[in-house]
Amino acid sequence: MIPAALESLTPDGWLLFLTRLARLFSYGALAVVLVLYLTGAGMSASETGTLLTLTLLGDTVVSLWLTTQADRAGRRRTLIAGALLMAGAGLTFATTRNIFALFVAGTVGVISPSGNEVGPFLSIEQAALSQVVPGTLRTHVFAWYTLTGAFATALGSLFAGVLVETLQKAGATPLASERAVLFLYAFLGLALAGLFCRLSPAAEVPPEPAARPVRLGLGQSRGPVLKLSGLFALDAFGGGFVVQSFAAYWFHLRFGVNAATLGGVFFGANLFAGISALLASRLASRLGLVRTMVFTHLPSNILLILVPLMPNLPLAIAMLLLRFSISQMDVPTRQSYTMAMVRPEERSAAAGVTGVARTLGAAISPTFAGRLFAQPSLISLPFYIAGTCKIVYDLLLYRAASKLPSPEQ
Repeated sequence: MIPAALESLTPDGWLLFLTRLARLFSYGALAVVLVLYLTGAGMSASETGTLLTLTLLGDTVVSLWLTTQADRAGRRRTLIAGALLMAGAGLTFATTRNIFALFVAGTVGVISPSGNEVGPFLSIEQAALSQVVPGTLRTHVFAWYTLTGAFATALGSLFAGVLVETLQKAGATPLASERAVLFLYAFLGLALAGLFCRLSPAAEVPPEPAARPVRLGLGQSRGPVLKLSGLFALDAFGGGFVVQSFAAYWFHLRFGVNAATLGGVFFGANLFAGISALLASRLASRLGLVRTMVFTHLPSNILLILVPLMPNLPLAIAMLLLRFSISQMDVPTRQSYTMAMVRPEERSAAAGVTGVARTLGAAISPTFAGRLFAQPSLISLPFYIAGTCKIVYDLLLYRAASKLPSPEQ
């Protein structure tokens, strides 16, 4: 039986769920092996951190330009362009060890070191989905959209671990087996471009918008959106210290965990995260969007700080899974809150600006995290920094909520 929240989706809406599934599968697969692949190819942990920072900064610039132009240039065209950038970056990472080429590809292309959304995709898809569902159902649809992504990320993580282990048992070197995941990433980028070609004109901006915004694609909502962007950037800055690639690397350094086991761990973690998104929509109907965001996000960040304090692998994994079981409950509520604050013709830009702020915040921290991981005595410090920054974000968001009410509230 199809959930009531999804019954009103058009064929374009279902197609966007499919592209979300394919994209997050590739992101989840890449995140498990990316740092292992780069360090195995000869890069130091510090150089890897710098590369990931430049990658996320490049994604920020590309996303900001594409999302603020999407409603004018066409959402379908913009999504196709992003998919081709994803394919090109994956192919470059798989075929060269030249550090300069990797820096260029990471900066210009679309690479996800965290297993989370990067590039222009999420912002434009949110705007399109908001057009095809009533406002009262938007949070529920975004919850299923988040679940789809988390489930895909989990499957990608598991698949990457199994693929790497299978290839190594067949005689491949660790580097060659991890490279296979990068080729898969590039292939799925091309597949995404093909899927986006099937979007209909109904996914584009409504034909009769109000007066066209002039700066960053935003009009009267610019102030609230920029305030939210600053808060979201702080949250993402903290999260950038423990992106999935680095979290996997931490388990490898601390407990000697191999890629296959890491794939299983992050399969479970992302699956728990996705299921929690469905609970978020139910809580939001009772508590409100902002309270749901804060009251679930705050304890998850305390659990994040506790992960490196666990004395053995089973307890560390248990704490990580417990953290993931509530860590993503703020995602559909955050997305719905942002979409509720802006006019339909500003939604791509609003989602793009807030998304870019998150990417920019997350782009800064991997450089510092890489330097910390290069020091054996400091490899747990990124968890403490991440949890502290994200707790501060929760408190500031709750304080600011009274000044940035959602129109639906």
